[in-house]
Order: sequence, then C-alpha cells, then structure tokens
Amino acid sequence: MTISEKVAYLKGLAEGLDLDTVKSKEGKLISVMIGILEELAMSVEDLEENALNLGEEIDVLSDDLADVESEVFDEDDDMEDYDDDWFEVECPTCGADIMVDDSALLEGEVECPGCGARYAMELTDDEDEEEESEAGEEE
Repeated sequence: MTISEKVAYLKGLAEGLDLDTVKSKEGKLISVMIGILEELAMSVEDLEENALNLGEEIDVLSDDLADVESEVFDEDDDMEDYDDDWFEVECPTCGADIMVDDSALLEGEVECPGCGARYAMELTDDEDEEEESEAGEEE
C-alpha cells in the first residue's frame, strides 16, 4: 500500500466519523492534518519517481562512460595480453614502442614492426650500467 493510499484510507475513516469540520475545533484540526498528509504523500511519491528516473539516467551514463574508457584506455588492454616474459623497448630509428620477449633478447637482434629496422639488443640491467658508470667516475 502506497503512502497516498494510506492517506486516502485515513481520510475515509475521518469522513466516516462524520466530524464537523466547520464548527468543531477537533474536526478542523483533523481535516487540516489530513490535507497536509495528502500533500506530503504526493511530494514523497514525486521524489521516489524522480529517484527512479535519475537511477536509470545514471545507468545510461555509466554505460556510456564505460564505452569511452574502453576507447581511451584501450592500450592498457593490449598490454594485458603480454605476461612477465615480455619487455617494452623503444625503436632507436622511429621511436615506436616494441614488445620483445625473452627469445628475441637471447637471439640478440630485434626487428621493428613499424619501420622494419633491425638492431642488436644487449642483455644489460640499467642498474648494473649505472653502478659501472659511477664506479668509473670515482676512479
């Protein structure tokens, strides 16, 4: 039973009591209170309807945002296809990012799919290179 239905039931009960709403102070009070309850019930029902409509609009916006995110951040999805055995390097010729696996590093040569340039890969760790260069500077 909705709030409006409950207020209508209350109004029917009050009318069934045959209260004098003109001369009786109690009748006037009950009549005014029922009028206020009717207005409150209509306001609550309007708010509930608006909340449902807003919820539907939020769902639509959320779906649209998910579509935009998938377009904007699609490159992250590509990276998920690679596991820990892959490394990203930059082609010295064209600057494209290249995904290289362990086997290509062991072969020592990589071909850029963007420009077709082939170049040698060295298996060094950046931290080892920094330590060696710092040690050379101290001498």
